[in-house]
Amino acid sequence: MGRQEQSKAIDNDNHARPLPKVGVSACLLGHNVRYDGGNKRNGFIIDALARHLELVPVCPETAIGLGVPRPTIRLTGDPQRPRLVGVSDPDWDVTEKMEQYALAQTRQLDGFSGYIVKKDSPSCGMERVKVYSQTGNYATRKGTGVFTRRLIQQLPLLPVEEEGRLNDAVLRENFINRIYVRHRWQILSDQGITPAKLIEFHTRHKYLVVAHSQAAYQRLGRLLSNLAANDLDKISNAYIHELMQALKRRVSRSRHSNVLQHIMGYLKKRIDSDDKAELTTSIESYRQGETPLIVPVTLFKHYFRRHPDDYMARQIYLQPHPDKLGLRNSI
Repeated sequence: MGRQEQSKAIDNDNHARPLPKVGVSACLLGHNVRYDGGNKRNGFIIDALARHLELVPVCPETAIGLGVPRPTIRLTGDPQRPRLVGVSDPDWDVTEKMEQYALAQTRQLDGFSGYIVKKDSPSCGMERVKVYSQTGNYATRKGTGVFTRRLIQQLPLLPVEEEGRLNDAVLRENFINRIYVRHRWQILSDQGITPAKLIEFHTRHKYLVVAHSQAAYQRLGRLLSNLAANDLDKISNAYIHELMQALKRRVSRSRHSNVLQHIMGYLKKRIDSDDKAELTTSIESYRQGETPLIVPVTLFKHYFRRHPDDYMARQIYLQPHPDKLGLRNSI
């Protein structure tokens, strides 16, 4: 593969196909659907993500017929199975309506690549949502919104995140990364999974997975070790569940640095001692927290443009999502 072809393979992997479709709590997109008639417009989602993802607004509360503005609702009872009731009128219970809507909606969301929910919402919150006692005298932060709980239960492979947690640079990059992995898997599934395509998918994601968990990569490899003699659908289903679970793990600077050291091995016979020293220094500077990940990654991409490598041209790790999102500028 020539230099230009390799550059295109790296830079265009996530662009030469339809945008990943991501559901978003409508209030985060600036829709005036909250109980008070307002919104919770999120700049990162609207100004950055909207350029690279197809964002689909969803408001479960208005979808089940609650007006704008409307009386406030909250979670009460057992945090594992709370009720969704009115604050001023606890007899006003919309739990069943929300459950039914969530079940119907998850069937439509199966083709989505991700979902961003509103934190603290009794309908949409993902974690630490207030659940009040039956008397309303106290609350614990142990709940999940009724809609989101069902969403996660029904679609375990769907990356789901709260907008508040997207302020954490590592969680933000992790979430967007999982969206693009799911999107690539969906495209593979649409094309038709074959043993050869599944192995190719696994190979291309090697260093991305290793950064999260070496053990998970080995388990995934064992799943694919005897494809010809086993049921392909069963194996591919087990594979994607294991993969998406592994990718939830936060990646430390140490893990990223170890992956970069491995990748450096593909250049060791092609670059001189000064170039090697530059790469080594860049990796160590990142490991020590002195520079963000984008610095060594950009340097690696520079050297692979000068010294193309067929194997590395297929790897997702150096560009798992669009550079313009700047997700690796802060981790």
